[in-house]
Amino acid sequence: MPITPANGQTAGTSAVGAPDGAAEPIMLELVDEDGTTIGTAEKLAAHQPPGQLHRAFSVFLFDEKGRLLLQRRALSKYHSPGVWSNTCCGHPYPGETPFAAAARRTAEELGAAPALLAEAGTVRYNHPDPASGLVEQEYNHLFVGLLRSEPAPDPEEISEVAFVTPDELAERHAQVPFSAWFMTVLDAARPAVRELTGQSAGW
Repeated sequence: MPITPANGQTAGTSAVGAPDGAAEPIMLELVDEDGTTIGTAEKLAAHQPPGQLHRAFSVFLFDEKGRLLLQRRALSKYHSPGVWSNTCCGHPYPGETPFAAAARRTAEELGAAPALLAEAGTVRYNHPDPASGLVEQEYNHLFVGLLRSEPAPDPEEISEVAFVTPDELAERHAQVPFSAWFMTVLDAARPAVRELTGQSAGW
């Protein structure tokens, strides 16, 4: 599994004020079933039913004890507010590499940089969100890594965080809502997670 240090932050394009004061739309990369870019679409439009297949990423960060860092999405989020999910997820800007996007959003959301970040494969899924009616049609690039610094979550993105063992995750998952995509991306990342954390961590 290739491992690349992630000790720098890659700048990405952000929504800026348009002349009329409105924010410019956030654009995503549309892809085909092989993950090849075929165009772009505005973020919300790409998630409207039945959904347009687009590029995404999911990050799973662990502490030195092998515990997974979960985040609870802020209640102000338009998509899946208030539910628990993996450490960080999002969408690369058109032309931005998934690795750069994962490092950027981890810094933006958690206020911390991974000590290392490794590619962990890809997974393609179609998950409607019952609460919002939006659809996740995603070609998702997976990353695993280590976090040795204390997270400082952005409250506009994250309402709370928690480090959990596999048993603690199973208990929490049975009791509180998680994102529709969480188990799909975790299961796809498990081989890389086990390689990173070792068998004793139990993943």
